[in-house]
Amino acid sequence: MKSKYLTICAIALALVAAVLIPKIIKNHRNSKLPLQEQALIVFSEGNCLRCHSQAPVHPWYHSVPGLADKVEKAAKEGVRAIDLESSLAQLNTPKGMSLPDVIRIENAVKHMQTRAVLTNREVDKIKEWMRDYRQSRYPNSNADHFKNEAIHVIPDVSPLPVDTAKAKLGKALFLDTRFSADNSLSCASCHLPEEHFVDHEQVSDGVAGAVGTVNAPTVLNSVFNFVQFWDGRAVTLAEQAAGPPVNPVEMACKSFDEIVEKFVRDKEFMKAFGKVYSEVTEATLTDAIEHYERSLITPGGPFDSYLKGNALAISPEAIEGYALFKDNNCAGCHSGPNAGGLSFEYMGLKHDYFADRGECAEVVDDNGHFNVTGNPYDLHRFKVPGLRNVAYTQPYFHDGNVVSLEQAVKDMAWYQYGVKLSGEECAKICAFLETL
Repeated sequence: MKSKYLTICAIALALVAAVLIPKIIKNHRNSKLPLQEQALIVFSEGNCLRCHSQAPVHPWYHSVPGLADKVEKAAKEGVRAIDLESSLAQLNTPKGMSLPDVIRIENAVKHMQTRAVLTNREVDKIKEWMRDYRQSRYPNSNADHFKNEAIHVIPDVSPLPVDTAKAKLGKALFLDTRFSADNSLSCASCHLPEEHFVDHEQVSDGVAGAVGTVNAPTVLNSVFNFVQFWDGRAVTLAEQAAGPPVNPVEMACKSFDEIVEKFVRDKEFMKAFGKVYSEVTEATLTDAIEHYERSLITPGGPFDSYLKGNALAISPEAIEGYALFKDNNCAGCHSGPNAGGLSFEYMGLKHDYFADRGECAEVVDDNGHFNVTGNPYDLHRFKVPGLRNVAYTQPYFHDGNVVSLEQAVKDMAWYQYGVKLSGEECAKICAFLETL
């Protein structure tokens, strides 16, 4: 009997050794690789891309009767939460992985650790890589104890160079109504400088009573956005500036030639413009406007002072609100100097915003980035708005359907994360947002 027991123990030990020894050897070998490669191995061996990919590879049990729907639902929810395959693919591009994706991976890894999907050692390896990657790719002016915060201090100068002569021309052009077909509207008609560059309308009015399809966001700090427009169809501020003048429901010009002709007939304008540009074209007109918009940054606010280390710069209520903001994963999307503008996200990650909203009073464009890519994955994905000056730029969301900041906070918590905030929690988060 004793001999049989010893035999069983010996077999068990052999099996354990057969599993553990190769893993120990492999871990030791992997530890000599660069940190990023070690982290990528963890993702690969952990089968993370089974769910976090637009083209998921379903496990063998997908074919088991009754499990297919559950597996496919998990994969759909997984890639909506984070498209890890696309995030990792960014590592091979000049811009690298976006800050929101870095934060999202950090949060996802914490979740996997609590569910014992990854070992503590594997989690630590990814965390170490993400920390190093964030510090090297996204340096900031935050105080040392705030270096890894999602939101960064707005720099004192624009991240893109501003030619003062071009910016001066651009400001005049921003106010010039000749960009519209009937000379009735300028850029400033929808982006009022005295109102934090918004018009406070759900959607803006165009030429001859035409009605826009989405809310006009503020131009302030738009230089920090990775793309422009809600659907991301413009990469640069100049490309964005070229859109409304020839949009039939906005300024309604047939072409930029029509606009150029107006300016060329103005001798005084040509004299001033000729000191900066050799000719008047769509490219030079929009370049001037871009330089003006590059200058529209808002450094030195209360929250920036707080991030620089002044603990008294904002109220205790706002500090608690910022903690709630982070605890509810808001900072995962609203990151960087503009507290947003760095990624596309679904409107309604946990609950169906559009079904609950119903039809708006005005026509709205709910397709989001799908308009640009035609990829079903991008349906209802919008560029995340920046939250700087958000207390003064109502109404909110791409459809302008929410007027109060309090309601916008409640809706975001519910539709994005399935959280019902209390009135007190909402008030604290709003107190924080008012410091931006």
